[in-house]
Amino acid sequence: MNAPRLPQASPEALAASERLAARIRAQIESAGGWIPFDRYMEAVLYAPGLGYYAAGARKFGDARSGGDFVTAPEISPLFAQALAAQIAQVFACCAPRILEFGAGSGALARDLLDALDARGAAAERYAIVELSPDLRERQARLLAGRPVEWLDAPPAGFEGVVVANEVLDVMPVRLFVRRGDAVFERGVAVREGRFAFAERPADAHLAPAVAAIEREVGALPDGYASEIGFVAQAWTRTIARQLARGVLFAIDYGFPRREYYHPQRLMGTIMCHYRHHAHADPFWLPGLNDLTAHVDFTGIADAAHEAGLDVLGYTSQAHFLLNCGLLDRLQAGHTHARANEAHRLISEAEMGELFKVLAVGRGIDVPLLGFVRGDRVHTL
Repeated sequence: MNAPRLPQASPEALAASERLAARIRAQIESAGGWIPFDRYMEAVLYAPGLGYYAAGARKFGDARSGGDFVTAPEISPLFAQALAAQIAQVFACCAPRILEFGAGSGALARDLLDALDARGAAAERYAIVELSPDLRERQARLLAGRPVEWLDAPPAGFEGVVVANEVLDVMPVRLFVRRGDAVFERGVAVREGRFAFAERPADAHLAPAVAAIEREVGALPDGYASEIGFVAQAWTRTIARQLARGVLFAIDYGFPRREYYHPQRLMGTIMCHYRHHAHADPFWLPGLNDLTAHVDFTGIADAAHEAGLDVLGYTSQAHFLLNCGLLDRLQAGHTHARANEAHRLISEAEMGELFKVLAVGRGIDVPLLGFVRGDRVHTL
């Protein structure tokens, strides 16, 4: 691939990227010249000290602040205020505790705690599981003095609300491509000193998974390439086993399976983000780009159900936030800036349709507020 024309990185950042690239090249060499893409993705995102989420570069924020992307909680406190309405309903059914994964800048935790306090439904405990050392430090500064604790792993027997906002999309994925009657795995090799895609026959794990997808969506055309989020599905099963009572809300961009693997989506959903520019070259400046894949929400719902959870709702972010009273919150503190923020959260041209909300849980018998209108569970 040709390198995209994007803002230039600093000499220090370029040097760090090259150190990570050298480490990955050594891994490829020691593995016989090829590694699966999920191993590459894990390295560029999470390699200690050098991966995107393990190094110190600023990630969240607008372009002027040097960030690479903005998530819904950074756009507006309206997001957390609406989500708080849903969480307060769940708190009436179980322990008032929150476990957040990948808390980003900490803005969602801050705004959720404030919104729940304002509703008289305060969280008695707020825990964050964060893999990134620098993000954990940033969260600690923002949340200083608040009842928040950081964990290295989710606790067993958890009761309450689990929040995963833009977490599943950065879990490593395996890539596949159909060639005639055969399925191959797309991995990473080194050619003339540069990373490049290379294919090998799919193994006994990947090939049956692709066959299962085709049984559901129909035969995929020759040359069709996409990905499967085995790690995200395994993570969901783990959380399901550890959730004694409560709800997991997974908020991310993605599709139900029949949309995800539509024949017209020929090259999958891998995307990179750098200084508010999106591009499709995962090999450009490894460690300096966020590398993501859309979420197959059918796969996540199936994994949760297999592990004993009920599928409680699935809808667009726009429907969810509107059901949870976003417009009431906007009216209560209306300004032109707030109206623009609300537009970004719920417009089909912005985040409203691309982002989805999936709720799965155990021991919750009431219909959830966020899905009273526009529930799409039937599409999963």
